[in-house]
Amino acid sequence: MATSPPIAVPALAHSPRRWWALAALTLSVLIIGLDGTIITVALPTLATELGADSAQLQWVSGGYLLALSVAMLPIGLLGDRYGHKRLLVGGITLFGAASLAGVLASTTAQVVAVRAVLGLAAAMIMPLSMAILPRIFGKEELPKAIATWTAATALGMPVGPVVGGWLLSHFWWGSVFLFNLPVVVVALIAGVWLLPSDRTRDGLDRKGEHRTAPFDLLGTVLSALGITALVYGTILVPEDGWGSPTVPATVVGGLVLLAVFVRHQRSAAHPLVDLRLFADRRFLWGTLLAVFVNFAVMGILFVVPQYLQGVLGNDALGTGLRILPLIGGLMLAAALSEGLVPRFGARTVIAAGLALLAAGSLLGATSGSGDGYGFAALWLSLTGFGFGSAMVPATSLVMGSLPAERSGQGTSLLETVQQVGGVLGVAGLGSLLSAGYLARLSVSGLPDGAADAARDSVTGADAVAVRLHDPRLLSSAHDAFTHGMSLVLIACGAISLVAVVLAVIFLPGAGTATAGTEETGTAKAARKAGAAHETATVPDATGEVAAPAPEHGQSMA
Repeated sequence: MATSPPIAVPALAHSPRRWWALAALTLSVLIIGLDGTIITVALPTLATELGADSAQLQWVSGGYLLALSVAMLPIGLLGDRYGHKRLLVGGITLFGAASLAGVLASTTAQVVAVRAVLGLAAAMIMPLSMAILPRIFGKEELPKAIATWTAATALGMPVGPVVGGWLLSHFWWGSVFLFNLPVVVVALIAGVWLLPSDRTRDGLDRKGEHRTAPFDLLGTVLSALGITALVYGTILVPEDGWGSPTVPATVVGGLVLLAVFVRHQRSAAHPLVDLRLFADRRFLWGTLLAVFVNFAVMGILFVVPQYLQGVLGNDALGTGLRILPLIGGLMLAAALSEGLVPRFGARTVIAAGLALLAAGSLLGATSGSGDGYGFAALWLSLTGFGFGSAMVPATSLVMGSLPAERSGQGTSLLETVQQVGGVLGVAGLGSLLSAGYLARLSVSGLPDGAADAARDSVTGADAVAVRLHDPRLLSSAHDAFTHGMSLVLIACGAISLVAVVLAVIFLPGAGTATAGTEETGTAKAARKAGAAHETATVPDATGEVAAPAPEHGQSMA
C-alpha cells in the first residue's frame, strides 16, 4: 500500500512567537472587516462629493462582493500549490496598493474599480490566513486561535462605522481609504517577519507534484460565472425587487452554472475543489452550520444599525458603539468554548450556541419602537454569545478535518459558501424587512415626492417628518420599521432553530474532539487488517520534525 507524504508538525507549536504570528493574522483580517463597514458610512458623502447616483453607490459595495466571492476558490488552490504565506503577503500588499489608489480616486468609476481590487485582495487574505493557523498551533490550542481569528473578523463590523464616522467628521472622504495604509504596513511587516515560511510545507510541495498539476481552468470559469450570476442577482434585489424578471433569471442561471460546476468537479482529474472533503461529516456539517449561522447573523447586522440609527436616533458613531455588546458576547463565548468543547463535545456546544442565537433573535423580535437601548443591548449580547458559541466550534470542526496539503482549498470553500450565504441572507431578509415596513407605513396625505422618500427607508421618513413637522409620520415610520425588523429576527430565529436540529442529528458526539480526532473508515479498516504502519519521525532539512500523514479526511491539526 502506498504511503502518504509526511506532514510537518506546526513549526511554532511550542514557541511564544506563535501568539505574535496569530496577532499578525488577526490584524490582516481585522482590516478587511473595518474597510467593509467604513465604506458604508461614506456612501452618502460619496454621493454628494462625486455626484454618484444610487446605482453607482450600489456597485461600490457590489463590486467588492463580486470580486471577493468569485476569487476565493481559485485562490485557495493557488495557496496550496505556491504557498499560503506567499499569497497572503501578496494579498496584504495588493490591499494597501488599492487603498492608496482609493485615496487618489476622483470619480465614482475609479472608486468602484478600487473596491473591486480590494475585494480581490480580501479573497487572498481571508481563506489563506485561516489556512495558516494549523501550521502554527497544535490541536490543543487551535480552537483558541480560531476563536481569536473569528473575533477579529467580527470586530471590524461595528468598529468600522465608529472609525468611519469619526474620519468623515474631521477629514475628507478619501480618509476612509487612507486609514487602511498604516494598518496594512504593520500587517505586512508582521506577516513577513512572524509567519512560518512556505519552504517546508509538505512532501508534495518539496517534490513539486502539487505545482505541476494542471490548473482547472474550466472549473474556475464555471464557478466564477455561477457565483457572479448568483451574487449579481441578489445585488439587484433592493433596486429591482424579486418581481423583476432579471432577478430570478439571473439567480436561477447562477444556480444552474454552479450545478454544472459541481458535476465537472466530480469528474475532473485535478479539480478546483476537492469534493471528497464533504465525505467527512465534520467538514460537511461544520460548513453547513457555519453557513446557517452566517446567514442569520448577516441578517441581524443588516437591520440592527438601521434600527439604532433610524428608530433610536443615533448617529453613525453612536450606532457603531451600540453594536459592541454583540461583539462582547462573541468574544466571551469564544473564550469559554475552548474549555466547554472538550468537556461536553462539539455537538452539544454548537447546538447550545445555536439555541442561544435563536433565543436572542426571538427576544429582539419582541422589540417595540418605544423600547430604549437597554433592551437592545440585552438581546444583542445574547445573540453575540450564541454566535460565538456556535461559530467557533463549527469552524474548528472544519479545520480539523482538512488535510494539510488541501487546507487552502478547504478554507476557501468554507469562506466562499459563507460569503454567498451571507449575501443571500441580506438580500432575502432585506426584502422581508422592506415588505414589513411598507405594510405598516402610512403615507396618506403626503405629497408624492415626500411619500416616495418615506417609503424608501426609515431615515428618509424621518427626514420628511422633520421637514413637514409631522409627528404622525414619524411614529408610523418607527412602528413600521420595528415591525419589519421583528419579521427578520423571527426568520433568523427560525433558521437558527432548524440548525439546532441538524446539529443534534448529524454532528459528531462528545467523544470527538473539535480539532478533529475522529478516525476515518479507511483508517479503521487498515488498522483491523494489520496494514497500518508507523513512519519514523526524522528532522527535515530545516530542522522541522515530520509526522506520518493521516488518510484523507483525518485531522492535520
